Formats: sequence, structure tokens, C-alpha cells
Amino acid sequence: MSYDPGALNTALAAAVGEDRRLIEDLRVAFMESAERQFDLLGRASCDANWQLAAWRLKGLAASFGLTSLMAMADEAADAVPGDPRILRRLRAMLSELARD
Repeated sequence: MSYDPGALNTALAAAVGEDRRLIEDLRVAFMESAERQFDLLGRASCDANWQLAAWRLKGLAASFGLTSLMAMADEAADAVPGDPRILRRLRAMLSELARD
């Protein structure tokens, strides 16, 4: 799956203009929320908790137009709790976002 971490910057700039400080504050808030949902996925021991964290991650991604992350969160919602392949792929996506 191709992934464009620059999409987050584009979405933030479209929402708030060129205010670099506000963009960075929103980026930090996005990453903290995404990391929180990823942590909940990693700790989920039942289908309901796993799906809830995946759906929240999808909603967060949708708020910023991150379609690749939305698709990955959708895939996670359909997987079994703790699926290591899904967790690795999500970790890679979030790591790319954090570097951008």
C-alpha cells in the first residue's frame, strides 16, 4: 500500500493556512491521538476493544484526509485482535508520519 505522509501537512495547511506554529500544534495532537489508538490496539484482548480502537483511528485519519491510514484502520477492524502483521504495518505508517 502506498503512503503519502505529506498528506497530513497538506491537510493541516488547508485547514489553518500557513500558520506554522498552529500546524505543528495540530500535528502533535494528531500524533498523540494516533499513538493512543495504536497503543489500545496493541493491548486489546477482545474483538470489541480492537474494533473500537481501529474505528477511532480510522475516524482520526478521515479528519485529516489520510486515506491510506483509513484503509489500514479498516483492515485492522476486520482482523483478529493483536494481529502482528496489522500492528507492524500501522507502526510503519505512524513512524513515517512522525518523521515527516
